[in-house]
Amino acid sequence: MPTEDASGTGPAGPGHDLRHHGDAEMRDEGATLTDLAVNVRSGTPPVWLRERIAESLTGLAAYPDGRAARAAVAARHGLPVERVLLTAGAAEAFVLLARALKVRHPVVVHPQFTEPEAALRDAGHTVERVLLREEEGFRLDPAVVPEAADLVVIGNPTNPTSVLHPAALIAGLARPGRTLVVDEAFMDAVPGEREALAGRVDVPGLVVLRSLTKTWGLAGLRIGYVLAAPETVAELERAQPLWPVSTPALAAAEACVSSQALAEAAHAAHRIAADRAHLVAGLREFGPDGLRVAEPAEGSFVLVRLPRAAAVRRHLRDLGFAVRRGDTFPGLGEDWLRLAVRDRATVNGFLQALDRAVTLAGS
Repeated sequence: MPTEDASGTGPAGPGHDLRHHGDAEMRDEGATLTDLAVNVRSGTPPVWLRERIAESLTGLAAYPDGRAARAAVAARHGLPVERVLLTAGAAEAFVLLARALKVRHPVVVHPQFTEPEAALRDAGHTVERVLLREEEGFRLDPAVVPEAADLVVIGNPTNPTSVLHPAALIAGLARPGRTLVVDEAFMDAVPGEREALAGRVDVPGLVVLRSLTKTWGLAGLRIGYVLAAPETVAELERAQPLWPVSTPALAAAEACVSSQALAEAAHAAHRIAADRAHLVAGLREFGPDGLRVAEPAEGSFVLVRLPRAAAVRRHLRDLGFAVRRGDTFPGLGEDWLRLAVRDRATVNGFLQALDRAVTLAGS
């Protein structure tokens, strides 16, 4: 597993557009396409959650009060409230970490969500990349993380590879004087949330990030949270603007950690696993065309490698489907695509379109 100096200027970074995300595939003319580019669960938010958010609108004249939502998130993970910080989505948390923490040697484990590195670079840090390899299943070898790193960022399950790393392996990255940031934005899509570190207080320097936007369809509302030691939470909170989370987002946070919501999320995780298995089985049929699936996939998305992927992606758009290009992720190139897991009917339609797109790209 090589490491790579990611120093450079500008938001794109050296060779990768770190600020490109799946929503770019759905803007403008993309709004009419069937969406396999964005990792937000389809059919969300549910009616009951929309109603809870709507009820909060009567209180918009008052400044947001996050105490109830913060207490609810703390109770959901069995933590004191001092270990919880509510944020405007997980993306804000990456910015806070980059600006508030005094670090000298940050390391980001790639391929993964690119906002952590983008935020660190925007804050003036020189970032070292650890690049996980396809031939090793994009799995983590803790030995390749430099001992000198005082900030390490890794996703679990990792976007876009869909790898679920063992919790013990990640916890083994902890060191005295090191902040270990684990992005668990998609962990609630994993049945039983196995390998989760959220709620652990025995791992020194651990910072866990959670998002409520993916499972609950709240990307437009912006709500997430940080779980960390009280002194880290206090440091990040000082870097936040006043009232960073809106009243409707606070209502959503409280609702999404209720027992009803947790039961619904658990059911959805099992359904996603079944739908993902159906998608992967269909993708394997394209093996003779050179398509390879990164397996085992454990998230709500699947990473594939195939010849002429850029052309296939363009033809898929013409056929009515949007998928996520992979070449903006460090460690991947133009022959990679990320596919969001959808219901079986949508997947069947997509597989038919993929068959046509592969044929067109090869002609």
